[in-house]
Formats: sequence, C-alpha cells, structure tokens
Amino acid sequence: MESNQNLLTKSVLEIISEKSFLVKLKSKKKLNIKFGADPTKPDLHLGHAVGLRKLNDFLEAGHNVIFLIGDFTAKIGDPSGRNVMRPSLTDKEIKANVATWLKQVGKIIDTSKCEIRYNSQWLSKLNLGQLLKITSQISLPNVIEREDFQKRMKEGGHIAMSETLYPIMQGYDSVMLEADLEIGGQDQRLNMLIGRDLQGAYGQEKQDVMTLPLLSGTDGRKMSKSYGNYIALDDDPQDAFGKLMSISDNLIEEYLTLATDFSDEEIGQMINRIKGGENPKDIKVRMAHRVVEMYWGKKQADSAMEYFDRVFSKQEIPEKLQVISMGVLQVSLIDAMVKSSLVKSRSDARRLIKQSAVKVDNKVVIDEFATINIDSPRVIQVGKRRFIKISK
Repeated sequence: MESNQNLLTKSVLEIISEKSFLVKLKSKKKLNIKFGADPTKPDLHLGHAVGLRKLNDFLEAGHNVIFLIGDFTAKIGDPSGRNVMRPSLTDKEIKANVATWLKQVGKIIDTSKCEIRYNSQWLSKLNLGQLLKITSQISLPNVIEREDFQKRMKEGGHIAMSETLYPIMQGYDSVMLEADLEIGGQDQRLNMLIGRDLQGAYGQEKQDVMTLPLLSGTDGRKMSKSYGNYIALDDDPQDAFGKLMSISDNLIEEYLTLATDFSDEEIGQMINRIKGGENPKDIKVRMAHRVVEMYWGKKQADSAMEYFDRVFSKQEIPEKLQVISMGVLQVSLIDAMVKSSLVKSRSDARRLIKQSAVKVDNKVVIDEFATINIDSPRVIQVGKRRFIKISK
C-alpha cells in the first residue's frame, strides 16, 4: 500500500476520480497508463519530465505504461494556454522532431519495457463519417469553456475550428488505447476529461485522470517550448546547469519538488536552511547538480558545477573554446557573431550589443558598427554562457 500511496500523492494535484482509481489499483489488474506529448519541437524538457517520471513510477509498480507521441495532433496544435493559434507543422518537421525524442525519453523510462505509440496510426485513417460520429459525442460548450478560448473570444481573437477538435482527438486517443488512467499537467485537465466522456460513449470503462503541477520556466512562466524558457533534456549539461542557476530564488522549492528526486524530508531540510539564513545560491547549486546528475550523469554534473563556479562566480573565461576562422585580418563584430553562430541573425546581434550583453576579450562593446582586428585570437562572449574564439 505504501507504493500505491506514493503513486497517488507524489507530485499529484488531483485524481478524477480517486475512489475509482483506488478500486482499479486494488484489483491487481495491470493498468494501461497513458501520457502523451506533441512533437512540436525536437526536444523534451524538464516540464515533460514531471509526467514522464510519474509514468516511470507506474512502470516500476508493474503497470503497462504508454508514451503516446502526438504526431497527428501536432498538426493541429494544442491550444492549452495559448492566446494565438499554433503555427502548422509539416510532416517533415514532425518526423525530424520525433527522431530525437526516444533517446530523451530513455533518460527517464526504459523504453524497451513500455509502449511507444503514435496517434497518426488511427487519427490519420478517420473518414468524415467517423469524425462526425466522434464529435457528436461532445458538446461545444464543454470545449469552448476553456480559459484560453474564453480569453481569445473576449479579445476578439481568432479561434480555428481545428483547434476545437484538438481535445476531442486527444480524448479519442484514450478510446483507442483503452486507457485506465491518463497523466498530464493541470492545463490538460479538460482534454483528459473529454477522454473520459468519449470512453463512456464508446462503452468503455472511463479512464481516471491524474493532474500534475506545471513546472515554471526560467522566467517564471509555465515552462514551454513556445516561450523558449525551458531546460531541454538534450541541452548541453553546462547550459542546463547555468539555466537552473538562473531561476529566481522563489522557484527553488518548486524545482526541488518537481525536478529532482530528493526525498520530501531532504527538501524540507533545505528549505528550512534557507529560512534560517543560508544563502539560497548554495541550495540552488545542490538542486542544479542533482538535476544534471539525473539526466547526464555524475561526471557531467561535477564538470558543469566546476565550470559554473569558474566562469560565472569567478568571472573566468573557459580554457577550452571552439575556434572559428574568419579568413580575414579584420571583421565586423556583427559578422563575427553571425558567422560563429553565436546569434541567429544580424538583428539579434544588434539587439544584444545594444543591451551591453556582448564582450570582446572581456570588455563590453556597445557599438554595433565595431570591428575586430584579428592579429591574434579574440574571445567573443554573449551573455553569461556563450563564448567563442575567433582567429584569422
């Protein structure tokens, strides 16, 4: 019962219905546990890891876990938390994104022991008649009551009919998988409840729903690929460590709870130490080290911590830097930044220079028309974490 209690409480906000799910657990039946994500970007992040770790808890408890890749629903785009419609993705973009996912999922779950499914297997085969039958089971008010749709309507924004189909398609996934439980962030609550309704309409036992907290991103908003405030599971470990250290102090407890495997007792002790006057940075270092260790290994975590201390705490330039040849003796700073891939565009370079976020040989440069003499190698730094060395 102790393990069941952990399944029901660890990082869990709500279970609908807890009474029903307890009956399922006590039946000793091997349950179908569903967790899905849409491959809108090539990387999974620590926000996804909250659900994946819970999924792994069920795998270790002996249940059948299903990681569902929404390669079809990615074309529609989940409207959850969105104030504008998501851009459409091509099949080629989706396929490229999916290609990187299994390795990342494998950092948390033994993929050889779980089901990896793709909802294009059934959604792409639906004809109009079948789609009309599915949608007839769900009332429009149930779909548009969601906060994001209501906000857009009040602001006179555009809501595509395809977006209103998204929660119905996600719900139909549960029918096809015969899910006993669906796990998702609290922003997925309505989508998952529609899955319950559709299963009932198709004569199946209704899935129960487990909502989990949403991990905040580095800027305090919900961690999201759309916001660019995420820490990816395939980030460079040094970058991941730096991003973790950049979170505000008021997010430390949330990250300790949702992003690490520290025990509740350990987390309580660390929070009490902060309340007792210990520098929050020391606890943040411990948190960042543990997260990097969980996904990249102890050696990488030790190296990332040492790198952070040397580069950020002691303001030293890293010893080993990639060297990019410019092929000339003199180059404009913006050209050097673009050619070395420190930035994506010239406008991005100008913006960073104006923000005093660019240094050459450890000196801030604020002139967007500055040139660099490369009579000897020069180090360009952008922000706190990006360095490159240029040569002739």
